[in-house]
Amino acid sequence: MTTTAEQASQKPRRQASKRVSQSVFDGSHLRVVLLVDVHDGAQQQFLEAYEQLCNQVASVPGHVSDQLCQSIENPSQWLITSEWESAPPFLAWVNSEEHVRMVEPLHSCVRDTRSLRFHVVRETGTAASAASAERRLQTSPRIGDGVIRHALTFTVKPGSEAQVAKILANYASPEPRVDETTRLCRTSLFMHGNRVVRAIEVRGDLLAALRHVARQPEVRAVEEAINPYLEQSRDLDDQESARMFFTRAALPAVHHVTADELAEGRRHALYYPARPGRGMRLAELLAHRDAEAAEDPGSPVLRSTIFQRDDVVVRLIDVRDGRDAEAALPGSGAKAGAKAGSEAGSEAALKDLLAQDAVRMELITDRRSPDA
Repeated sequence: MTTTAEQASQKPRRQASKRVSQSVFDGSHLRVVLLVDVHDGAQQQFLEAYEQLCNQVASVPGHVSDQLCQSIENPSQWLITSEWESAPPFLAWVNSEEHVRMVEPLHSCVRDTRSLRFHVVRETGTAASAASAERRLQTSPRIGDGVIRHALTFTVKPGSEAQVAKILANYASPEPRVDETTRLCRTSLFMHGNRVVRAIEVRGDLLAALRHVARQPEVRAVEEAINPYLEQSRDLDDQESARMFFTRAALPAVHHVTADELAEGRRHALYYPARPGRGMRLAELLAHRDAEAAEDPGSPVLRSTIFQRDDVVVRLIDVRDGRDAEAALPGSGAKAGAKAGSEAGSEAALKDLLAQDAVRMELITDRRSPDA
């Protein structure tokens, strides 16, 4: 597993721009809250599995502490809280195969889980004040737009790309309304080679939206149709098989910046294959560049979301009409020597993190709900 130093810079930055509504690169401590619903009668089994997991997590770089709490009203409800030096080391661990193996003993005794992640913005109390002096807290809260951004990525068997693209482009849109507070806003699907990236935007509860989509007959039919072409096999009728597939396919959003909230543009996805162990650092560098570009009225990018998992980095951008997406594609092969000063240095640093040149992905479908 890569170390914290390899995943992100050792000098975390405070919030640099009010245009950045989401970022894991603040340098603030991270509080993770895991709500767990344990099967009746499995409390002791769950406690033993947790103690084994706790001993393993203690050695993970960036981990500070954790607590296990049991409800005083319902013994089947548990709460696990953990603190991390910052978000990048936690994300590197929770998205790793090591984490998948660590939590496997919990599956047989847990009915349901819900994970929440928070940056520490303020602390109170004597002990907290002393600790805060050693930490880097955000100077101000982020102002979001109420939209949660998430993506999934997976690969299909080489040679099946055309069939898969046809299947993914021609399905009926699912019902956008999930419940009174949650609805699907937009789904954008891209491919490059045999890699598929599906980005979704949700207003409300992401987990409820994902479960809603999985139950829709239109989506279910598409998922079944592409099953024979997947490099990683799955059985959607088997809860554990489906859970493992979507756990490995998760491509979390690590940064979002908006330069213009009103203007509409053309959507593109840019794929940045990172060198082994350098995905998070690559995402951080792209995030820094996007935050700076958002302050430039001449930038072609209206909005940018960076997704990262392991060595896969995807940058989803909305580009001003009439502007070429290639102008917003750093690391695509342009010679750094043709650039000046710090920009050339940034381009050179980007090249050092890339396993190969960044590329524009092919848009398969981009759908928005009527009132998104």
